[in-house]
Amino acid sequence: MKATDQDKVYRELILEPLRKCADYTPKFGQGQGENGYTLEDFERVYGADPLYSWIGFDSPLMYAAHKAAGGMTSLYRQLGIGCERLFRQVIRDQLGLTAEQANWSYEVAEESGTVRTLYLDGRILLQDIQSTVAKKRVATWLKEMRAKLKILTPIEGAVFEVRQGYKSKDSKRQNADLHNAAQAIAEKYIPVLTIMSSQLDADIRLRYEVGKWGVLAGVPGLSDETTSTFAFSKKVLGYDLQDFFERNKKTLRTEVSEILSSLLKPQ
Repeated sequence: MKATDQDKVYRELILEPLRKCADYTPKFGQGQGENGYTLEDFERVYGADPLYSWIGFDSPLMYAAHKAAGGMTSLYRQLGIGCERLFRQVIRDQLGLTAEQANWSYEVAEESGTVRTLYLDGRILLQDIQSTVAKKRVATWLKEMRAKLKILTPIEGAVFEVRQGYKSKDSKRQNADLHNAAQAIAEKYIPVLTIMSSQLDADIRLRYEVGKWGVLAGVPGLSDETTSTFAFSKKVLGYDLQDFFERNKKTLRTEVSEILSSLLKPQ
């Protein structure tokens, strides 16, 4: 595939989820399955509420504020989905993996007696890599990461949890991730938290590394492939992810600007 064609495919993986946010409408307390309120719906419902009508909460500007606030949350969520898809596709393209080979899941038994399937966002298993050169790069990186995390059991690959950024102090999410780590290591994988932006608190990094997670963050200029998402992509996968974003910055920014403009308008 030509570089320009590949860029187009990769841009779409990022932008396609974000485009959904352009048509975001706030739900105002409705259930998740409900359609959001249009401006007309909002003015009718809030205009009929005495308090909101008296103090001016039925204003189109209030609707625009709700739309922008919910839309921003949705944008971050959809960016995370786009980053996950992009990272997994880079793994597939650079290492010659099938969709099945690049995915990982496992089953857990619930207290209710049901079985739930949990997924991570990417997988590299050494035996699946056909290229001798690429396999050697990955094997060296696995050895370095295993030593860094002081993992004593044999390791044959890595599984990845990809996020656009991670500053949440949600202990429930962190505990679930630590459970994922135990399962991954038991199946001879190093679990790797892969952050595409630089938005990662130091205390979160420390907790995950103590819990035997490798942690990669999207900080430009770092050369350590056990610390940097971009260094890992360039030196281990053989693809310059940072250069992709810089090369396509104008196109990405233009479309996101249009989405933001749509979210900031009442209509």
